[in-house]
Amino acid sequence: QGQLLAKSWSSLFGGAALRGPIYSFNGRNVLADPLWPHRLAWHGSTPRGGHARRWDCQGWHSSGTAQGMASALGEGRLLAGQRHNCSTP
Repeated sequence: QGQLLAKSWSSLFGGAALRGPIYSFNGRNVLADPLWPHRLAWHGSTPRGGHARRWDCQGWHSSGTAQGMASALGEGRLLAGQRHNCSTP
């Protein structure tokens, strides 16, 4: 929506806080909307930006227990992910 989210590309990954709001495809502000209780950015990447092959939710099924890499949007470190169950909304 024409808003600056970060000062630079590297600041997205280096710990600078994101400048809000961040909108979902249906126009909801994911940092404030209760529909997004976990406020995660799912990425399936290692902290250096490589493919986290074991943790990308690829091939996941709703009954599975697979885990994928995701980062909390409020931290400003998008690739400093942690494993989360792929069923997490």
